[in-house]
Amino acid sequence: MSDTPDIKTQEAGEIARLLSYVVLFVGSVGLLVAARTIPASRFEALGAGAFPTIIFALIALMSAGAIFGALRDIPKAAYGDFIRQSAAWVRRCYLVFISLGAFSIYLLATPLLGFSIASFVFLLCLQLILMPRSAKSVALAVVVAVVFSFGLNWLFAEVFTVFLPKGAL
Repeated sequence: MSDTPDIKTQEAGEIARLLSYVVLFVGSVGLLVAARTIPASRFEALGAGAFPTIIFALIALMSAGAIFGALRDIPKAAYGDFIRQSAAWVRRCYLVFISLGAFSIYLLATPLLGFSIASFVFLLCLQLILMPRSAKSVALAVVVAVVFSFGLNWLFAEVFTVFLPKGAL
């Protein structure tokens, strides 16, 4: 056996490193823009945002340099392999993406529908997607959704005197 890693694995690692550089660059540019909006103090010539602006600008410049270096080092064929492998991974892990999408919709719907209704719909739908379906399991899913949505709302309101979001509707 060889001690050197597979070429495809090295290329995938290089592309992952490139993507991390891009994330660092985008994040540092976003924070740089936010730092520029920090109001200046009348007691300081540079203002409170001067130091964060300099730091985030340096991080953005270093990330940009790393991006260009990584782009130069990665062979062109590696991108196609990486995309194919990523698509296969997404197909294998589709339930994770469904769960994340459902949770995102739940977070967006809670202010509109309120905690109880949004939680009931979220829990029921996600259980029906993830579990094997039979009459018994669907009944159990409805009970779990009712208890953990309306029951939790009642518990927090009556026992803890903490009122969960009611919703605009």
